[in-house]
Amino acid sequence: MTESDRPHLPSRDWTLYILECAGGRLYTGITLDLEARYKAHASGKGARFTRSYPPERIVFTRRFANRSEALKAEHAIKKMPAAGKRGMIRREDVTKQPD
Repeated sequence: MTESDRPHLPSRDWTLYILECAGGRLYTGITLDLEARYKAHASGKGARFTRSYPPERIVFTRRFANRSEALKAEHAIKKMPAAGKRGMIRREDVTKQPD
């Protein structure tokens, strides 16, 4: 089978996300389907952390072309102090403001 014979599959980008959870706590994760993952967290079927501190909203997202890059970014963010994560979230909000 040649490349042109293969059916075209949609891109499967990975999404890194940060949730603001109960008590102002932050949770960082990666997923292929952000909507489904958020629903899992909100219903208590997600991570242990979000069962203890339910998510209130998604405060940050960034897309990656592959799992490896998403995992590297997730690891780097998880090493950051909460203040650093909040600063990153604020900077992202500023860049998303409408013109």
